[in-house]
Amino acid sequence: MTQRYLPGQPHQLPRHNQPMAGYQPEHFLLAVQDGVATVSLNRPERKNPLSFDSYAELRDFFRALPYAPDIHAVVITGAGGNFCSGGDVHEIIGPLTQLDMPGLLAFTRMTGDLVKAMRACPQPIVAAIDGVCAGAGAILAMASDLRYGTERSKTYFLFNKVGLAGCDMGACALLPRIIGQGRASELLFTGRGLGALEAERWGFYNRVCDADSVLADAQAMAAQLVAGPTFANGITKKMLQQEWNMGVDEAIEAEAQAQAICMATNDFHRAYHAFVAKQTPIFEGD
Repeated sequence: MTQRYLPGQPHQLPRHNQPMAGYQPEHFLLAVQDGVATVSLNRPERKNPLSFDSYAELRDFFRALPYAPDIHAVVITGAGGNFCSGGDVHEIIGPLTQLDMPGLLAFTRMTGDLVKAMRACPQPIVAAIDGVCAGAGAILAMASDLRYGTERSKTYFLFNKVGLAGCDMGACALLPRIIGQGRASELLFTGRGLGALEAERWGFYNRVCDADSVLADAQAMAAQLVAGPTFANGITKKMLQQEWNMGVDEAIEAEAQAQAICMATNDFHRAYHAFVAKQTPIFEGD
């Protein structure tokens, strides 16, 4: 029997503990192994563009992750040597020119809900980015927690190239926090490409990898996160998100409460007993 240090039983709330390993999405590929879910955009002949349906299915997938006990980290990538070319010109851009204002707003709210779901799920998200990463694809990368690129990957926030503002799907809030206000302004005003080495220097990429290994490197990082205290990792992600809207005093108090919660976990006790025994702790996420 697994050693538990705290009294009580794990929660069994309705709609919790819904494994995702058996889920078969229609508009992307999903593989779940050892706590890591790999999401692959899979339209390589078109550089993996998004459609109305894939937007909605990705949104619903990330919304379900807080209730998935078998997933503790996510890798998102694209097939065929490219990450994502953005919204499909024929399946999204063309139809948008025919919509009225309520229809347009329904679409932009749906795309924003995908970013909200990515930021709200407790699992860290690692983007493995090769080749083209443009438009909504750049947003998917931006909304991830960690980004691994390759020397041939190039990121474009293309919105102004098609007559739109750069304030799409949270870009004006998220991108300056990743690379700084001035650099974000340049990309959003011009739509120019951000090369891999520049992206790493600016802090958009955590690492530049070989094209042949970028997915494996991202999965290795995800596996490292899965081997850690996953409940505490979820708290870290939550606080990184929430503290953007707090002053310093409020953030310190929020972190005091968050850390006290983590101190009441079995993983915290496991770490202590492993340290005393001069062993490496084995975390179980409770």
